[in-house]
Amino acid sequence: MSEVKIEKLCKSYGPVEVLKDIDLTVEDGSFVVLVGPSGCGKSTLLRSIAGLEPVNSGNMTIGGRQVNDLPPAQREIAMVFQSYALYPHMNVYNNMAFGLKFAKTPKAEIDARVNEAARILQLEPLLKRRPRELSGGQRQRVAIGRAIVRKPQVFLFDEPLSNLDAALRINTRVEIAKLHKMLKATIVYVTHDQVEAMTLADKIVVMNKGRVEQAGKPLELYYKPGNLFVAGFIGSPAMNFLPAVVKKSGVLELSDGQELKVKLPSACKPGDKVTLGCRPEHMTLGGTGMLKLNGAIDLIERLGESGFAHVRVPSGQSLVIEVRGDPGFHSGDAVTISLEAKHLHLFDALGHRTY
Repeated sequence: MSEVKIEKLCKSYGPVEVLKDIDLTVEDGSFVVLVGPSGCGKSTLLRSIAGLEPVNSGNMTIGGRQVNDLPPAQREIAMVFQSYALYPHMNVYNNMAFGLKFAKTPKAEIDARVNEAARILQLEPLLKRRPRELSGGQRQRVAIGRAIVRKPQVFLFDEPLSNLDAALRINTRVEIAKLHKMLKATIVYVTHDQVEAMTLADKIVVMNKGRVEQAGKPLELYYKPGNLFVAGFIGSPAMNFLPAVVKKSGVLELSDGQELKVKLPSACKPGDKVTLGCRPEHMTLGGTGMLKLNGAIDLIERLGESGFAHVRVPSGQSLVIEVRGDPGFHSGDAVTISLEAKHLHLFDALGHRTY
């Protein structure tokens, strides 16, 4: 069993709180991804699990064993760094074997573990090469192999793909997903890339200003964000937001004076400030949706079969709408945006999602 359980974890640098009452469970064999803007505390949380950052308070267990006061070497974890952290004077074999040699593991066992990891990661032809003779993707696989040979309870990845180009990032992402299924490993993974998070994770943990905003399955966060921050952070392009005021039961007035008829919770009273949210793929140019907005096209980004239209509404706000094929519109054209009420999200004045 390699479950990671964190309760009321706090970490400060002097007067600055960087982790605030973190509660998180990483189930045995799961793939948990920590995401959030720069400075939100995700890397600090990962380093705290690794034992590289002492915490001020709270409790942390790995495999049911409390590890708060244990050094990294005794936590049965392996960390894969963004920079690979390979020894330039050692070949691939020795880089992967280094930790085992340091732990005085028998040579026959070292050979068996390194060769098995090399087979899994398709590194067998590269074992005699040094890091300078490898591509970025190959170096990353060596760093992952060095973690695998240790047979840790938990793998920790700190933005491992950020130094790779776009094509290598996709290939290595697929390899990591396959590796997780093969090893049935417990993985905690930090990234700023939403595509990585959505495609790799069993559970995504969205962090902001040292706190966990929401944790759940990728599609749960996408379709049912708990608040405005999560709604705006998960998804690319981000969810469109329209500030509004409740005019009367079932009617919202937008900032430009336009009225929309929508279903409102009974708690909404006339005068209440709310925010409507709708994802780009749930809005169409023209169309027959029940709700309609007027605007003018600023720009159409063409990405092949699909693309995105940037439309400015009378309030001056720019909305992003997904388009397919040739939408038949051009920059400067006046358009009508339609959307279905069933795809709307409503957030109250505090930013909490009400539906």
